[in-house]
Amino acid sequence: MSTYRIAARIAARIAVTIAGCAVAPAMAAGPKGKVIAVPGSADFLAVDGSSVWATNRGRVERWSTRGKQAEVAMTRPCGAMTVAFGSLWVADCADRTVNRIDMATARRIAVIPTGIANPRGELNVVAGAGSVWVASDDKGVVARIDPAVNVVTASIPVDPGTFYLSFGFGSLWAVSGAGQTIQKIDPVTNAVVARTTLGRAPGFLVAGEGAVWVQEQDDGTVARIAPDTGQVSGRVKVDETLKYGDIDAGGGRIWLRTTAGQTFVVIDPETLAIRARIGKETGSGALRYTGAGVWTSSHDIHILSWWKKPARIGR
Repeated sequence: MSTYRIAARIAARIAVTIAGCAVAPAMAAGPKGKVIAVPGSADFLAVDGSSVWATNRGRVERWSTRGKQAEVAMTRPCGAMTVAFGSLWVADCADRTVNRIDMATARRIAVIPTGIANPRGELNVVAGAGSVWVASDDKGVVARIDPAVNVVTASIPVDPGTFYLSFGFGSLWAVSGAGQTIQKIDPVTNAVVARTTLGRAPGFLVAGEGAVWVQEQDDGTVARIAPDTGQVSGRVKVDETLKYGDIDAGGGRIWLRTTAGQTFVVIDPETLAIRARIGKETGSGALRYTGAGVWTSSHDIHILSWWKKPARIGR
């Protein structure tokens, strides 16, 4: 049987589970999900209106609930992408570049040699302060790209093993898994202005909903970081570990893609209470929030899922 047919059968079975997903008592009803079979290994996501871009083997693809809308060939797209300055920005772990893709035409318009700090693919490309940022060297460098000219204009020294980035509250936030630190970078001076020790194996992070949120993967916790001081202001225990998931913020909630136990978790940013555990365990993947719902990928079983958001999740 072909990989595509196997994926389609798995997707059909999971669709039944999603439609009646188990949730925490805090929610009376879970979101309705739509499962889309995606051949290959769809992984990291970036929202483009009512559609979503996904990295895949040798390509990035734009999908909607109606199916695939576009495809752009790349050598090995990797890591979390960003949509900014009218373009999709994607790291290529084989070429060690950042690629700029025109979303309207689905054409690559610039290839920027940056270096890639983690060629295994766990990293972020992010945007903020009029720039695009990527961790470019595992010895401890973040590259700043000027989108007006598509070149690196600054190389910022950071802790070795810094792979994970997010921009928010006027600062760039950078996490070193090896050093167990989160670093606050001032985009005016291109320098680290605060550094805080984190729990074990910190990874993906997001700035939003009043704080910066970091997965502490080996501890199974999410740390809340105060944006003014850069210090930990609280933690929520989610599971034994949080390895290989993803995190986003929006709609008054923190959205945490998990690998074990469920597809994703919904966290209250003020009380740190877990408001819902959504969906069946589907292995590793990514997550992105939109005002209308949540996209998740599950690359081990070759699917994307769209979870239409009921009003109660956002409360």
